[in-house]
Amino acid sequence: MPKSAENVTSIAENIRSLDQCIRGFEEKYQRPQGSVKLLAVSKKQPIESIRQAAAAGIRDFGENYLQEAESKIAELLKLDPIWHFIGPIQTNKTRGIAEQFDWVHSVDRDKIARRLNEQRPESCAPLNVCVQINLSDEASKSGTRLSDCGHLCDYIATLPRLELRGLMAIPAALPDKPSQRECFSELAAVFRDLQHRIPSMDTLSMGMSNDFEAAIAEGSTLIRLGTAIFGPRAD
Repeated sequence: MPKSAENVTSIAENIRSLDQCIRGFEEKYQRPQGSVKLLAVSKKQPIESIRQAAAAGIRDFGENYLQEAESKIAELLKLDPIWHFIGPIQTNKTRGIAEQFDWVHSVDRDKIARRLNEQRPESCAPLNVCVQINLSDEASKSGTRLSDCGHLCDYIATLPRLELRGLMAIPAALPDKPSQRECFSELAAVFRDLQHRIPSMDTLSMGMSNDFEAAIAEGSTLIRLGTAIFGPRAD
């Protein structure tokens, strides 16, 4: 079999296997079937691999870098994917993000939210946003503290060109499922509390390759996987 054909099969098989795994965890943890969505992290992945994932049923793709994403968005326009920006946001990148993405998962301060709101074109639907939480207070990671996120969420809820959809977190690597679940449960509790006053919040974006079972157990509605779908990145 030619190498390109093998890759097509591999990506499609990976997606099929992951979907079965996700549905199995939904059943195991008594989550409604279909309540957890898979976001394919496509940073550093070639256009052809993204096409293959789309052909296998993936609709949502996550990118970390605006410059890299812009060429992909332009080239894959006919596929009509849903593009999620999941990386740290610099203030000089907000216009490009506001104009070209459907979702932003990494809003962590008022200034970024205000700029995205001001720069979202009127011709586009409101930009779906999640507030990024720094669960482990790691200096190397973006995100607001869990104790401070209520203020930011309330502010975003007043901005007409943004639609506050939920919370996102990338916790520190933890050694076992009980500790992972404890960490995720803190975020889930705050998320449920915020839902009472902000009805548009329906998305809990948490869980990656090493901890997505624990995330699903604690209520994640969207997990972010890259290597498990595409194989190793060309860093």
